[in-house]
Amino acid sequence: MMKKSNWGWLIAVCLMTAVIAHGFMLSEWMHGRYVTGPNDGMSQMIPFKYFLYESMNNGNFFYSERFGFGGGIFSQLGYYFSTSIPFLLTAAGTGLLQWSGIINAPTLQYWADVTVFVSMIRLTAILLVTVYYFRMIGLKTKFAYIGAVIYGVSILYFRHVTYWEFFADAMLFLPILLIGAERIIRFGKPSWFIAAVALSMVDNFYFAYINFLLTFIYIGFRWFIPLVVDEQKRMRQIVQFLVGGLTGAAISAPFFVPAVYGYLNNFRPPFEGEIPLFELTENILSDGKLVVLPAIAAVSLFLYPLYQDKKFRLFALLTIILTILHASPAVGSLFNGLSAPQFRWEHMLMLVAGGLTAVALQHWKELQLKHAVVAIAGAFTLYLIVDNMNLEGKPSLYADSLVVMAFVLFAVVLLSKIPQLKHWDIALWAVVVGSVLVTVNLFQEEKLTGNNDKVNQIQGQGIPQSFFKSDKYNSQASDALIDKLSKSESDPLARFDWMIGTRNNTPIVQDYLGMSVYSSILNKNLLHFYLEELAIDMGRESVSRYAGLGGRTNLYSLLNGVYAVRSEKGNPVPFGFSHVDENGDLKAFENQYRLPFVRTANRIYTEEELEASPVIVREHAMLNGVILDEWNEKTQSPPAAENLINQVTIDPVRATYEKNQLVVTGKDGGIDLTVSDRGVLKEDAYVSFHLKRTTADIGFHLKVNDYTTTRKRTDSIYRTRVNDLTIRVPSENVIRIRVPEGSYTLRDLALYTEDYKALEEAKSDSLKTPTPEVNWKGGHVDVRLDNVNNDPIAVMPIPFEKGWTVKVNGEKQSLLKANYAFTGVPIEQGTNTIEMTYRPPYFTVSLMLSLLGLAGAAFWLVMRKKAT
Repeated sequence: MMKKSNWGWLIAVCLMTAVIAHGFMLSEWMHGRYVTGPNDGMSQMIPFKYFLYESMNNGNFFYSERFGFGGGIFSQLGYYFSTSIPFLLTAAGTGLLQWSGIINAPTLQYWADVTVFVSMIRLTAILLVTVYYFRMIGLKTKFAYIGAVIYGVSILYFRHVTYWEFFADAMLFLPILLIGAERIIRFGKPSWFIAAVALSMVDNFYFAYINFLLTFIYIGFRWFIPLVVDEQKRMRQIVQFLVGGLTGAAISAPFFVPAVYGYLNNFRPPFEGEIPLFELTENILSDGKLVVLPAIAAVSLFLYPLYQDKKFRLFALLTIILTILHASPAVGSLFNGLSAPQFRWEHMLMLVAGGLTAVALQHWKELQLKHAVVAIAGAFTLYLIVDNMNLEGKPSLYADSLVVMAFVLFAVVLLSKIPQLKHWDIALWAVVVGSVLVTVNLFQEEKLTGNNDKVNQIQGQGIPQSFFKSDKYNSQASDALIDKLSKSESDPLARFDWMIGTRNNTPIVQDYLGMSVYSSILNKNLLHFYLEELAIDMGRESVSRYAGLGGRTNLYSLLNGVYAVRSEKGNPVPFGFSHVDENGDLKAFENQYRLPFVRTANRIYTEEELEASPVIVREHAMLNGVILDEWNEKTQSPPAAENLINQVTIDPVRATYEKNQLVVTGKDGGIDLTVSDRGVLKEDAYVSFHLKRTTADIGFHLKVNDYTTTRKRTDSIYRTRVNDLTIRVPSENVIRIRVPEGSYTLRDLALYTEDYKALEEAKSDSLKTPTPEVNWKGGHVDVRLDNVNNDPIAVMPIPFEKGWTVKVNGEKQSLLKANYAFTGVPIEQGTNTIEMTYRPPYFTVSLMLSLLGLAGAAFWLVMRKKAT
């Protein structure tokens, strides 16, 4: 065991190493710039940390009405930060600083500021636990430190911190899991493993899955390569791994179960592309964008005498195998839950490469010059082979520096084995650590900030502070306009249709009730509502998000959409919205067909009965009644709507259109739909069709009259794979459908017109009844309504989600799935008091399971201690 004083020195060295590794990030921060991803980093990571802190600080730990139309914090943000231990510790520290008056309420910029400092602390912790792991393997501290540097100070870590910060947590918990595994294998002591499993599953369910797979692989190799003589028998190990794993899982249940429920309650179109077994695209020796295998690791692989050492053999075999698997999209798919290939497990490759290097350096004095010559020749040959594969990459200082540092390393390796030269082994250690630190700083400068064209950055510079107040991220004009309207608005639940560009989390950034969100985990009922049941075009095809309501006034009124903010180049204003204010080129429009937040209904339709009905019929059914997923009593016949496509003439424009195949030969060609009888036109037109580009070459803009939306490449993993579209446009005699030059499948054309009589009737009916009183904050809703019409159902635009419990007049009632994605409640005649409370799914059971897990772990460990 190390002395306390030695641990003090080690902590200081690891902290200094972490600071130097963040040199470029720190330099940018001191110049008022941030090394963070312009897309997910600015659209998700920083807004989510800001949002979660504000929600928790206001006592909303489990649910927020501000997450899109509303969503569970544990279930839908468990993939990100809501259960992340580093984030929760950061939030606790921030809360303490705010409480003591040292800082004001944290802003978005605050969370960007602290990112680099939190990252340095996290990296320090990673280095320390990895040193501990390598020391347990049998390495001396100085070599364990070098191995830890190769693992922690890797480009993968900084890529994670920049683009998807919570990914970096996985690099902390993997060595903790391996320490737990080693303690069971060597000593039969499960306590560390139980804690590691629990912490991993609390922190992030997705990376717990990845790290558990990696730990399983490691254990398998350890069984075939025992490192000490008296390791525990395998059956005993299996029992302890199973019992310890299940105990740790039980302890994590209150955090893990809601997060997994959120994942299972999400909808993501299945990946349909080919997943090749092998596809080598990245030069991991001299131009890696995900992984860089250090030159010393390449040299070590060819040090053939060291394969007699079991530790070296273990790490060498794992390095070789994992390097090969890195080139396998099929393996990437396995670690991504058999979905689209993603390379998120490679931190294990860097860990074993660090172990390989550390063992080699510990045995360095045993090697001879001839061994070094053979190893350098082998590594040089490997570099030549990989370089001649014409892999992705382009000449850059980063790539050139990796090659130069490799040759410097080769030279120092040779010098360190010349007997007449003393202490060159120390120079070798310095070159290894120094090259790692240079590599990550160059990577930060060139790969992480060199291509931020979307925020007008120049080569090698991060996102400036001014971007936080720019029109591309947090427009001051829109912020002021929405704030002014909010202050004058009597309904605190009024929603705004506005987002900046493609940043669906603008409502989180600007602190208003919006109708858009971007998250990998969302309520599947809402996603199906958008993509299928109501076919709402969001202005941009992309998974993991929803936005706006396609300009369809019926839906605005049903979902409490009160204001629409539009720029000069924005899509058409919804029918019935009147101009109320403006700021610069932004104009705000108010819905003149507002409906109460809570509505009662006596006309019941079912989803099954409306399965073949067009979306306009479904809108009318929601306006004059309610659509339930199931209902055992009498239901209504669906409303009627006439498809006018038979009264339309179809004319190709700069295109040919035959047998559902559209071939556009000129710029912005397509078809014109000309209505033969102008008398059938009403206020709006709903045009529906199936559209798919028959080649995967480009994404494209689709225009229908003045409405514009975008469609992904056919082979994009971010496609919704929903090609049945419905576009609302103000009625005109000619409906113009335009797409770029190319070939398309265009079929199932339908045309409906909307006169809004159903909406007018719904508004008129609402004025005849007392307005319900509603108070919705986070996970608690209070409603008081007078059911003068003796309607059986109350409907409210709160997303239907497991976790809600409801009481009506003090009696518990079942929550109903209403209008495909929202909440219905059975009510009684007369005055009804409705109380809704949200807790994470299976929360009570999870808490009980956690307490049983803690008690079981304590009992097991005490009994084991007594037995020994």
